[in-house]
Amino acid sequence: MSAEISFEQFLAVDIRVGRIAAVDAFPEARKPAWKLQIDFGEAIGSKRSSAQITNYTREDLIGRLVLAVVNFPPRQIGPFFSEVLTLGTYRDDLVLLIDPAPDAQPGDRLG
Repeated sequence: MSAEISFEQFLAVDIRVGRIAAVDAFPEARKPAWKLQIDFGEAIGSKRSSAQITNYTREDLIGRLVLAVVNFPPRQIGPFFSEVLTLGTYRDDLVLLIDPAPDAQPGDRLG
Protein backbone atom coordinates (compact mmCIF):
# COMPACT_ATOMS: atom_id res chain seq x y z
CA MET A 1 0.00 0.00 0.00
CA SER A 2 1.22 3.52 -0.79
CA ALA A 3 1.59 6.39 1.65
CA GLU A 4 -1.59 8.12 2.77
CA ILE A 5 -2.47 11.34 0.92
CA SER A 6 -4.92 14.10 1.71
CA PHE A 7 -8.24 14.55 -0.08
CA GLU A 8 -6.90 17.84 -1.48
CA GLN A 9 -3.97 15.96 -3.06
CA PHE A 10 -6.39 13.52 -4.67
CA LEU A 11 -8.48 16.41 -6.05
CA ALA A 12 -5.35 17.85 -7.69
CA VAL A 13 -5.18 14.80 -10.00
CA ASP A 14 -7.40 15.53 -13.02
CA ILE A 15 -8.71 12.18 -14.32
CA ARG A 16 -10.95 12.37 -17.38
CA VAL A 17 -12.86 10.08 -19.70
CA GLY A 18 -11.43 9.90 -23.20
CA ARG A 19 -12.21 7.96 -26.37
CA ILE A 20 -9.33 6.34 -28.25
CA ALA A 21 -9.37 7.77 -31.76
CA ALA A 22 -6.16 6.31 -33.21
CA VAL A 23 -3.69 3.55 -32.36
CA ASP A 24 -0.22 3.33 -33.88
CA ALA A 25 2.64 0.90 -33.42
CA PHE A 26 5.51 2.09 -31.24
CA PRO A 27 8.49 -0.05 -32.32
CA GLU A 28 11.00 2.35 -30.71
CA ALA A 29 9.66 1.71 -27.19
CA ARG A 30 11.86 -0.40 -24.89
CA LYS A 31 8.82 -2.42 -23.79
CA PRO A 32 6.02 -3.25 -26.26
CA ALA A 33 3.55 -0.36 -26.38
CA TRP A 34 0.99 1.44 -28.51
CA LYS A 35 0.88 5.15 -29.32
CA LEU A 36 -2.67 6.34 -28.64
CA GLN A 37 -4.52 9.45 -29.76
CA ILE A 38 -7.29 10.08 -27.22
CA ASP A 39 -10.18 12.54 -27.61
CA PHE A 40 -11.17 14.22 -24.33
CA GLY A 41 -13.91 16.40 -25.76
CA GLU A 42 -14.06 20.04 -26.75
CA ALA A 43 -12.60 21.60 -23.58
CA ILE A 44 -9.40 19.50 -23.52
CA GLY A 45 -9.13 18.25 -27.08
CA SER A 46 -7.05 15.37 -28.34
CA LYS A 47 -3.95 14.17 -26.46
CA ARG A 48 -1.29 11.51 -27.06
CA SER A 49 -0.37 8.66 -24.75
CA SER A 50 2.10 5.81 -24.84
CA ALA A 51 0.57 2.73 -23.23
CA GLN A 52 1.98 -0.72 -22.54
CA ILE A 53 -1.34 -2.38 -23.31
CA THR A 54 -0.28 -4.77 -26.05
CA ASN A 55 -2.65 -7.43 -24.71
CA TYR A 56 -5.30 -5.37 -26.59
CA THR A 57 -5.41 -5.30 -30.38
CA ARG A 58 -5.69 -2.09 -32.36
CA GLU A 59 -9.28 -3.07 -33.19
CA ASP A 60 -10.08 -3.60 -29.47
CA LEU A 61 -8.83 -0.09 -28.69
CA ILE A 62 -10.28 2.13 -31.43
CA GLY A 63 -13.41 3.82 -30.07
CA ARG A 64 -12.90 2.48 -26.54
CA LEU A 65 -13.56 4.75 -23.54
CA VAL A 66 -10.65 5.02 -21.10
CA LEU A 67 -9.66 7.01 -18.03
CA ALA A 68 -6.49 9.12 -18.10
CA VAL A 69 -4.66 11.67 -15.96
CA VAL A 70 -4.62 14.85 -18.07
CA ASN A 71 -2.68 17.24 -15.82
CA PHE A 72 0.74 15.59 -15.61
CA PRO A 73 3.50 17.29 -17.59
CA PRO A 74 4.34 15.60 -20.92
CA ARG A 75 6.85 12.76 -20.60
CA GLN A 76 9.30 11.85 -23.32
CA ILE A 77 9.34 8.14 -24.09
CA GLY A 78 11.98 7.59 -26.74
CA PRO A 79 11.10 9.86 -29.69
CA PHE A 80 7.48 10.26 -28.49
CA PHE A 81 5.95 12.76 -26.04
CA SER A 82 3.20 11.19 -23.96
CA GLU A 83 0.80 13.94 -22.84
CA VAL A 84 -1.56 11.93 -20.63
CA LEU A 85 -1.33 8.81 -18.45
CA THR A 86 -3.84 6.16 -19.52
CA LEU A 87 -5.00 4.26 -16.44
CA GLY A 88 -5.18 0.54 -15.93
CA THR A 89 -4.60 -2.15 -13.35
CA TYR A 90 -1.65 -4.52 -13.35
CA ARG A 91 -1.67 -8.29 -13.11
CA ASP A 92 1.73 -9.88 -13.78
CA ASP A 93 2.67 -8.63 -17.28
CA LEU A 94 -0.87 -7.56 -18.20
CA VAL A 95 -2.25 -4.06 -18.02
CA LEU A 96 -6.04 -4.06 -17.86
CA LEU A 97 -7.70 -0.79 -18.86
CA ILE A 98 -10.23 0.79 -16.53
CA ASP A 99 -13.63 1.03 -18.22
CA PRO A 100 -15.81 4.07 -17.52
CA ALA A 101 -19.57 3.52 -17.60
CA PRO A 102 -20.85 3.05 -21.18
CA ASP A 103 -22.80 6.33 -21.04
CA ALA A 104 -19.76 8.36 -19.95
CA GLN A 105 -18.70 11.10 -22.35
CA PRO A 106 -15.22 12.33 -23.33
CA GLY A 107 -14.21 15.08 -20.92
CA ASP A 108 -16.23 13.77 -17.95
CA ARG A 109 -14.17 14.11 -14.78
CA LEU A 110 -13.59 11.38 -12.21
CA GLY A 111 -14.21 12.65 -8.72
